[in-house]
Amino acid sequence: MTRENLIDGVHLHFYTHAHTKHDGMLLSEWLLEQAKRHKLGGGSVFRAVAGFGRHGVLHEEAFFELAGDLPVKVEFLLHESEAETLLQLVREAGVELVYARMPIRFGVLGKET
Repeated sequence: MTRENLIDGVHLHFYTHAHTKHDGMLLSEWLLEQAKRHKLGGGSVFRAVAGFGRHGVLHEEAFFELAGDLPVKVEFLLHESEAETLLQLVREAGVELVYARMPIRFGVLGKET
């Protein structure tokens, strides 16, 4: 018999650049490490092939320039309290980045044990 556990939570996205660092490590890795250290759900990092932000500078992957400073999105599926904790950690660290926060219902499928 399979089970499905639905959770009302938050889809939290952070947007940065691939080479942006904080506290000596890539910002995307720092965000994942904060979530892991505080046991806040799971997260993933996605690299864009092109993008521009609020300053209007276009970053794109070119054939001979694959190591450019491309946009990345770090996203998490969290409970409301976990999202608040992660946002507070970012605020306290003085990190400047753009984020989006959306209510979401997510699920876990699997076999009952």
